[in-house]
Amino acid sequence: MFWPTKKDLKTAMEVFALFQWALSAFVIVTTVILVNLYLVVFTSYWPVTVVMLTWLAFDWKTPERGGRRFTCVRRWRLWKHYSNYFPLKIVKTKDISPNHNYILACHPHGLMAHSCFGHFATDRTDFSKIFPGITPYMLTLGAFFWVPFLREYIMSTGSCSVSQASMDFLLTQKGTGNMLVVVVGGLAECRYSLPGSTTLFLKNRQGFVRTALRHGVSLIPAYAFGEADLYKQHIFTPGSLINRFQKWFQKMVHIYPCAFYGRGFTKNSWGLLPFSQPVTTIVGEPLPLPKIENPSQEIVTKYHTLYIDALRKLFDQHKTKFGISETQELVIV
Repeated sequence: MFWPTKKDLKTAMEVFALFQWALSAFVIVTTVILVNLYLVVFTSYWPVTVVMLTWLAFDWKTPERGGRRFTCVRRWRLWKHYSNYFPLKIVKTKDISPNHNYILACHPHGLMAHSCFGHFATDRTDFSKIFPGITPYMLTLGAFFWVPFLREYIMSTGSCSVSQASMDFLLTQKGTGNMLVVVVGGLAECRYSLPGSTTLFLKNRQGFVRTALRHGVSLIPAYAFGEADLYKQHIFTPGSLINRFQKWFQKMVHIYPCAFYGRGFTKNSWGLLPFSQPVTTIVGEPLPLPKIENPSQEIVTKYHTLYIDALRKLFDQHKTKFGISETQELVIV
């Protein structure tokens, strides 16, 4: 009789933790829609749907007002299995004072931003011990907060909307010691997420710099070595039908549809699991910015350039530790 070993059980829990998070949006959204359609069309319990929508309208602004985090959710044992799958590691290069607020820009986005979620939306990689007195707020698309139950689940991890109103609230109404975590490249950067790639979608992403200037907060560069190596992509021939569709789709909705793949449930199989290899996020030194309520485009561009220089410096200082050639540089597009 086959009995699973401790290693088998450990691997199974890690895979479950990954699938649970990756599929939660799809499962919750589908369930909410189908259940409410059933209640409205086939039963007399339609008031349940009315109450749900009323609560949604009443609570609509919460993701832009600090969210609703639960420490117990951030400390779930499940997230430890999640981070152990790769594993994930976070390293600081400079102590960060809890007497100020910060905007941390994390690079690269990768396909799923696994390292960003693991470090800043959970506390199972010891963020609170490494950065005492700092409260991270992972900022994500506002669309994730449109669906009941899904929005509660995401907010419970300390995540908030990436809208301007949300960032302004967190930097002015929540005291000090707040770290707003933004994956600057966003979904547009997914197309560059290839093993060995060091290309970042950053040249025209200046909004986070403008916000930092308006509030006079420091910018912190962070680079996740290994994030881009977690999946492979099939690159279609330039000009082919599928390639033209990808470009059209990106132009319409600002999302690049990638044909990505990883590993399956067995070691050498094909599937949608990320490859289990280490991802280390290096958090750089804060870059102080002056407070300018209405910065001109020239000022924003100046500090955006200084930020890119700081990010390049951080990358160059650590790249050889993670198998990247001394001659390979960051490519900013």
